[in-house]
Amino acid sequence: MTTLTNAAALDTGLPNAPGGLRSALTELFAITGRRLLHLRRAPGRVLGVAMSPLVSMVMVGYLFRDAITLPAGGDYGEYVFAGGAVQVALACVGPTAVSVAMDLQGGLVDRFRSLPISRSAVLFAHTFADLLVGLLGLVVVTGAGLVLGWRPHTDALSVLAGFGLIVLLTYVMLWLGVLFAMTLGNVETINVWTPFIVIVLPFVSSAFLSPASMPSLVRPLAEWNPISAVIASCRDLWGNPAATSDSFPGLHPGVVIAVTLSVLFALCFTVSLRRYRTAGS
Repeated sequence: MTTLTNAAALDTGLPNAPGGLRSALTELFAITGRRLLHLRRAPGRVLGVAMSPLVSMVMVGYLFRDAITLPAGGDYGEYVFAGGAVQVALACVGPTAVSVAMDLQGGLVDRFRSLPISRSAVLFAHTFADLLVGLLGLVVVTGAGLVLGWRPHTDALSVLAGFGLIVLLTYVMLWLGVLFAMTLGNVETINVWTPFIVIVLPFVSSAFLSPASMPSLVRPLAEWNPISAVIASCRDLWGNPAATSDSFPGLHPGVVIAVTLSVLFALCFTVSLRRYRTAGS
């Protein structure tokens, strides 16, 4: 009976019944530690996550800061920083997808499936370890932003809340990377599609330009892009120049963030775990 209970728990991705929460945490820390050891041998991963945001901040936010005028006024360099910070979250999708796909192709998933550990522990370990890389990348981008002239103009709690939103978005994007790995599977295919997330999504949002200045066909996409909602909330929390909009997402970015990120996380987690259960079988 105990064996059947354990098997059912493992198949659903839940912790083993005898060990409960302690067993689940032990499994999670062990696999996360393994992942961190791999990342320690690849320090360039942090620079890879930070590279696109740094290029955007320098090429757009610094070189063109005097050439672009915001409809609501304000310093363009400070306006761009939130977009660069969000790009850190988007840049985490590809590396996570590739690492999970390589584990699938290399047979590591089969070895994990033969062990008495919960299915979810392996995927959570990937996301927790890669979240640390994202945090380090965010530190690099924030330091560069300060050098380039970005400054927050609110209290410390509001500033931390803004960065908390970036961290939340990063973690959801990591699960999107896991979903890509579990659905696409092929590393070459992942490398073709994931760069579009880092490049296209920010430009079809309020990251670099106000949606009000975009063509009428593109404007609704930019306004309803959940990335725009995160960026708008961060700019408000940091006291930076913001894009003006009378649309529902522009007036209620918190609602858009709560709904879209919750739905996206639930979808990515559910589908990824279901596919992980059957991978290699």
